[in-house]
Amino acid sequence: MSRIGKKPILLPKGVTVKVEPGAVEVKGPKGTLRQTHPVGINFEQADGHLHAKRSTDDPALAKFHGLSRSLVANAVTGVTEGFKRELDIVGVGYRAEVKGKQVILALGYSHACVFDIPNGIDIAIDKQTHLILSSHDRQLLGQVAANIRALRKPDPYKNKGVRYTGEVLKKKVGKSGATGGKK
Repeated sequence: MSRIGKKPILLPKGVTVKVEPGAVEVKGPKGTLRQTHPVGINFEQADGHLHAKRSTDDPALAKFHGLSRSLVANAVTGVTEGFKRELDIVGVGYRAEVKGKQVILALGYSHACVFDIPNGIDIAIDKQTHLILSSHDRQLLGQVAANIRALRKPDPYKNKGVRYTGEVLKKKVGKSGATGGKK
């Protein structure tokens, strides 16, 4: 039995949950999320908690028990508190600015990189090099942060590029012995 799957999900005040076959819809102050789950995993609402139950002890179904519970718990957290992801832009002349529903990034290319902000994501920029992404949908937030990072991944030799705040990078040493050659 899954230890994570057994944990009940606390439903804070202001959150309503609609359990349907194959999906759970969560409404809260920050928005609405619909999370699907596999057939055989059922959710029951009782005394301010939501419980994930398995219909059988099938091992193929057991591996989705904790996953389904975690995804619904993230939806509940998202509609109440929301999630935040931070990115740093490192490099001389590298910067970002928000114009309408787009982020314009100068990342050392001959052109500016334009990134369209999807619905449900808020981006704030601090000091032109620190991006703060926030959303109620954790999966969408992580994907958008990864897409922005992919525009200029951190270089292992100079450590320039877009990185997550707090990300530790190993800096590689450049070539040695490249001085001189055959005469």
